[in-house]
Amino acid sequence: MAISTDPCSFSSFSKCVTKHLNLTYHVDFDSHVIKAKVALTVEVLVDNFTSLTLDTKDLKVSKVTANGQAAKFTLGPKHSFMGTPLEITLPFDLSRGQHVIVEVTYETAPSASALQWLTPEQTAGKKHPYLFSQCQATHCRSMVPCQDTPAMKHTYYAQVSVPKELVAVMSAVRDGQEPDPQDSSRAIYRFRQPVPMPSYLIAIVVGALESREIGPRSRVWSEKEYVGDLSMSHSFYISRTETMLKTAEDLAGPYVWGQYDILVLPPSFPYGGMENPCLTFATPTLLAGDRSLSNVIAHEISHSWTGNLVTNKTWEHFWLNEGHTVYLERMIGRSMESEQFRQFKAMGGWKDLQESVNTFGANNPLTNLVPNMNEVDPDDAFSSVPYEKGFALLYHLEELMGGPEVFMGFVKSYIQMFAYSSVTTEEWKKYLFTYFKNKVDILNKVDWNAWMHTPGMPPVKPQYDTTMADACIALCKRWVKTKEGDLGNFSEVDMKTLSTHQLIEFLSLLLQEDPLPLSHVKRMQEVYRLNALNNAEIRFRWLRLCVKSKWEDAVPMALKMATEQGRMKFTRPLFKEVYNFDKYREEAVRVFIAHRAAMHPVTSNLVAKDLKVDTGKST
Repeated sequence: MAISTDPCSFSSFSKCVTKHLNLTYHVDFDSHVIKAKVALTVEVLVDNFTSLTLDTKDLKVSKVTANGQAAKFTLGPKHSFMGTPLEITLPFDLSRGQHVIVEVTYETAPSASALQWLTPEQTAGKKHPYLFSQCQATHCRSMVPCQDTPAMKHTYYAQVSVPKELVAVMSAVRDGQEPDPQDSSRAIYRFRQPVPMPSYLIAIVVGALESREIGPRSRVWSEKEYVGDLSMSHSFYISRTETMLKTAEDLAGPYVWGQYDILVLPPSFPYGGMENPCLTFATPTLLAGDRSLSNVIAHEISHSWTGNLVTNKTWEHFWLNEGHTVYLERMIGRSMESEQFRQFKAMGGWKDLQESVNTFGANNPLTNLVPNMNEVDPDDAFSSVPYEKGFALLYHLEELMGGPEVFMGFVKSYIQMFAYSSVTTEEWKKYLFTYFKNKVDILNKVDWNAWMHTPGMPPVKPQYDTTMADACIALCKRWVKTKEGDLGNFSEVDMKTLSTHQLIEFLSLLLQEDPLPLSHVKRMQEVYRLNALNNAEIRFRWLRLCVKSKWEDAVPMALKMATEQGRMKFTRPLFKEVYNFDKYREEAVRVFIAHRAAMHPVTSNLVAKDLKVDTGKST
């Protein structure tokens, strides 16, 4: 039977579906709220339809109408992370197939979990305030009353009023701007998104933004201070955007979203990237990231097909978004670099998966590929499991079915089959068996229960080509086995032949070992001068390694990195590492408390849990 509810949403999509949203936003930086109106075009799926439920979180709802007539509404009890159901009673009955326009007038809360309001001091330019949103997984309901489930896809139109010295951009095609007729100190920006998409992909940014063209369908947006940084060496990686788009189109089919822009956010953005349609969000930690930038862009570009075009129906099936996206991202890497490069990245991913399983615990049901999300906040479940366990399954199937070209044929066909819709694991699996109907006997031998519904590491460990990893493994073994008296055998020559990717891998391997003696990490700094490297991926691993080895000099550097940017991939493990160094446990908590107000709400809540600090507010 088809799924008709979502454990992370109050809205049932068995009775009605949202087809379109029309948003009118007035962004108020003084009170940190958006004064808003949304008109939802809703299609009715049952007869005698008289009421509907929308997801909200901390919204102040003042008025609801249905086809222009006043409608009664009540807000239900508040749930710890799901927010509050908005129950709307229509002033008339509707039948299956009819449409109704439900208009809600409301205001967001200053603490809305989707929105981060930055003071001028928190921006690169230091002159103007800044606003950005992050709706995945269930935060859209804190800025739009909606059916906040990935099962629901709709188009949207928006007009946004902002102070005229600022610029607004959204996850949609820009549709012009004009002075605000109500207020000469403001401007209105218009946007349209003609491709149906889930609510978690609605995104807004308002700030002193500039852009420049980086390709025939791409611009890069940021504060002007970063636009400067994005020239020179980084322009090479950004200019590869069009090449990546074309490579992805060759692999997965046409790019349907029109524009593909990249927005570099302020440092507190909690993720490496976010695949908002038409406008990928990227962390500024990538600016010192050499090829890390093109890895993230390849991942977010891939989401244009797997995630945005074909979407997981509920968050239990998140691996369908992320596992396929990692698979496609690595196929882009294979086309643009080599098969050895793809194998090398897959090995690194396996290690990331091992680390997530170790962190959660091998028996934790959140390490299932398809976890039960009943009463589970998707933010708490977030890890590399859906990404890397998902990829490992697809890679295993690739080997069974006849190699990358054969399996990519299935992935492309799956995308075409389910484009513009949302799917479950069961539907994906059924299509896999249909596509490979001549190899059903092989597919029947796969231990599907072990892959999908069993915690811990996958039942099969792929045998990856170690060509690019061998040098990293050898250097790691030397450091682990060397006695203190033999440390003089290491020199800067060890690093000469290693690429950035290999250096990251070398440090990752060391992090999986027992902590190195303090003498060893001090010698490593002497010969490799790792403190001088700005690449965020290298610095993050190096500082963790130093703190694990109880090198006290590294503690302030680790806490500085944990707070000068807010990417959860870096911030959470760095804080945890210092917290686990008994002597500095209180220091970790003190620094967190001093900086939490500047952090993104999702980040501060999760770090508070990691450090066992009272979260101070319900999430």
